Amino acid sequence: FQPVLGSNNRPLKSLSDIIKGKQGRFRENLLGKRVDYSARSVIVVGPELKLHQCGLPKKIALELYQPFIIRRLKELGKADTIKSAKKMLERRDESVWDILEEVIKDHPVMLNRAPTLHRMGIQAFQPVLVEGNAIELHPLVCTGFNADFDGDQMAVHLPLSYEAQIEAKTLMMSTQNVFSPAHGNPVISPTQDMVLGLYYVTVSRAGLLNEGKIYGSPQDAILAYDMGKLHLHSQIVVRFPGQRTVLKSRSESEQLTNARIKTTVGRILFNEVLPTQMPYFNYELDKKGIQDVINRCHRLCGKEYTLRLLDDLKATGFKYATRAGISFSKDDMTIPPEKDKIVKETQEKVDKIEKNYQRGALTPGERYNQVIDEWTHCRERVTEAMMAELRVDTRNNKPFLNPIRLMVDSGARGSQDQVRQLAGMRGLMAKPSGEIIETPILSNFREGLTVLEYFSSTHGARKGLADTALKTADAGYLTRKLVDVCQSVVVATQDCGTLNGVTKGVVYRGEKVEVSLAQGITGRVSRDNITDIVTDEVIVKENDIITDEVARKIESLGFTKIRVRSGLTCEAFSGICANCYGMDLSQGRIVEEGSAVGIIAAQSIGEPGTQLTMRTFHIGGVAVKTAEESKIFSKTKGIVKLVNIKYVPTKDDQTIVVNRNGEMVIVDEKEREIEKYIVPSGSYLKVKEGSKVKPRDLLAQWDPHNVPIIAGKDGQIRYEDIKKGETMQEERDPRSGVLRRVIMEHKGELHPQLVLTDEKGGVQEVHPLPEKAHIEVAEGDKIRAGTILAKNPREMGGTQDITGGLPRVTELFEARKPKEPAVISEIDGYVELGEKKRGRRTIIVKNEETGIEKPHVVPL
Repeated sequence: FQPVLGSNNRPLKSLSDIIKGKQGRFRENLLGKRVDYSARSVIVVGPELKLHQCGLPKKIALELYQPFIIRRLKELGKADTIKSAKKMLERRDESVWDILEEVIKDHPVMLNRAPTLHRMGIQAFQPVLVEGNAIELHPLVCTGFNADFDGDQMAVHLPLSYEAQIEAKTLMMSTQNVFSPAHGNPVISPTQDMVLGLYYVTVSRAGLLNEGKIYGSPQDAILAYDMGKLHLHSQIVVRFPGQRTVLKSRSESEQLTNARIKTTVGRILFNEVLPTQMPYFNYELDKKGIQDVINRCHRLCGKEYTLRLLDDLKATGFKYATRAGISFSKDDMTIPPEKDKIVKETQEKVDKIEKNYQRGALTPGERYNQVIDEWTHCRERVTEAMMAELRVDTRNNKPFLNPIRLMVDSGARGSQDQVRQLAGMRGLMAKPSGEIIETPILSNFREGLTVLEYFSSTHGARKGLADTALKTADAGYLTRKLVDVCQSVVVATQDCGTLNGVTKGVVYRGEKVEVSLAQGITGRVSRDNITDIVTDEVIVKENDIITDEVARKIESLGFTKIRVRSGLTCEAFSGICANCYGMDLSQGRIVEEGSAVGIIAAQSIGEPGTQLTMRTFHIGGVAVKTAEESKIFSKTKGIVKLVNIKYVPTKDDQTIVVNRNGEMVIVDEKEREIEKYIVPSGSYLKVKEGSKVKPRDLLAQWDPHNVPIIAGKDGQIRYEDIKKGETMQEERDPRSGVLRRVIMEHKGELHPQLVLTDEKGGVQEVHPLPEKAHIEVAEGDKIRAGTILAKNPREMGGTQDITGGLPRVTELFEARKPKEPAVISEIDGYVELGEKKRGRRTIIVKNEETGIEKPHVVPL
């Protein structure tokens, strides 16, 4: 099908083209309007503004507020007609400027930066007139707008009616949007220079001027600093009058009275800025730490103090970032001296893997995976060595505060990944297909790349740029789809009266706690009364909101799971009820009736999605892959217990696990469980039942790239349905010349299996073989228990980035029919294969206890 071509061979616009897309009739003309009383200009930073202010160029203000100025001129009798008033405006009379000042006094403007991905993308401010042509923006609100000052532009709109003005003041003012509705953390919090300045103030270092001196009061210490007798980071001891709560870290605090505290002048100066009700922060404050300070201030002192604190933090941050005068040179990128040794060791291991492969001991997939793993591990070791080197940097044999480390550790700019590329090694690169190139880049940017290394870098870097351009549109589409789906979800009533809820517990990823109980239940409404078992004190009543403090208390009492109200179980007739929804995270109280929570949810998912596509481009194609986990180490000391683990000895006297879902538990002397690990099938156990372990002891180890199929008993191998050319293919490896038997994809009645028989030919075990499994034994082999019969390769690690997954997520909202639907058994029981009819087969599941039969029709 060829479109009709018009003049100069351009295809003509079809009817569907006129309607669809951003430039189509709907989005361009019907939904998108041109607005009068709006302006657009470049933004610059306005560090001296208050949080609720923005700097508006006089030219823009004159144009925007024109009708209000004209009305005022007529009221004051300075102009008789509108025409004469307009003339005065054009002439820019003196009186016009006075009236403009008066008119803008309580009349906010709205600033918007495209793309508006969530509700913080448009906020109201009190205008302050400035000279020049650029809009001045308060540096703290940049995060919400995702703005920076490298030439971004913003649009200004003027709310005209009284209703619009009141709404702008009460709901849209920047001071009303301190916390994000998506996660409840402050959106207005210091970034970049400010974080660097605040971190610099709170750093403490050994070996500086007058270290260890004792001062009678904070004021004395500040005086000594002003006189040049102390360094900002000198470790000194200061007596604090009265009662103080002192925080040593994010979680450790102590109550002290008239105590001497080991601290620094910088920390005293930082704490001077905080309201008096706040505790004394006596540790290095990075970006997260500063957010904690803001959250704590909001909890203890309320909103007014928080807004004041934000402006004070901004001023302090800028002041000390300037005073510190931090910059860095090439010499600050410290290359770890151990790098060459680590690289050499890894190269030797890789050569060994290559030899094993040539001998035929490894499949090509295993070789590739093991090589990639070795280099990934090497990169991680180099990074650790490099960060350790940066933290103990010296200049002229004196401790030196490395500026690169300072920027990364404070969270001001850059990440460990970027520093690794500067001073460690770039590591493995990805091909545009997402596969990882085996040869890593051993150089870093300080040493410079060789021509070949430079060439293999260009792959990923270009893909990053192309992806960013193409996929941002997809992410925008995802947001549109989400909004479309969630439009109608509004808080309709206060309480739907349901008795249901969901159980929330700790979420683990592997062994790490991914989401703690307190995080999971904060902001939810409790389903049950929760009482302290010891004191019988009611911590939270049924249908009460669980605040941050209550959640922490519940967690400290040792609860592992609790029931909360949930939107999933809400029985409201339309929309959702306030109790099932819980807390409005941006306000810190229960959600109000009428809130458009669906739209907020859609924005909260869509906005990070769009941000992530843009982030791909910053990493620059370095393969983002962590070394596969293949070992379990103990964290504490205790006694080993094996739960539901079947194991057999192998011929080289190791113990191998033959079943899945086995667990290894470490208990203390009183038989209390301290740690629990899932041990995968095919693991070699390094400890026995009842053995005592110390922290960092190796408990078990396995092959991260293959799931082995293991013989549980001695016997002889028989192939069942393993037929060359139908279910199995034999491949001779071109590089090592070894013959391999691999199960291939097959349709029909054949079910390839390895059968283990005893001497009389009786069946002992049957092992079904999935496709792609490599058979390690030949027909008729006599084998011992613990022998690996076949290996099933796990998925090979490529690099994953968000850009690949977006279209798939969007498809979920299309509600399409799945291509390969699965048929799931409705009841427990035994399977009976029924007849085939019209390309479908009936599978009957019989439950012998209940006598129920359920036929399932499966397409062939």
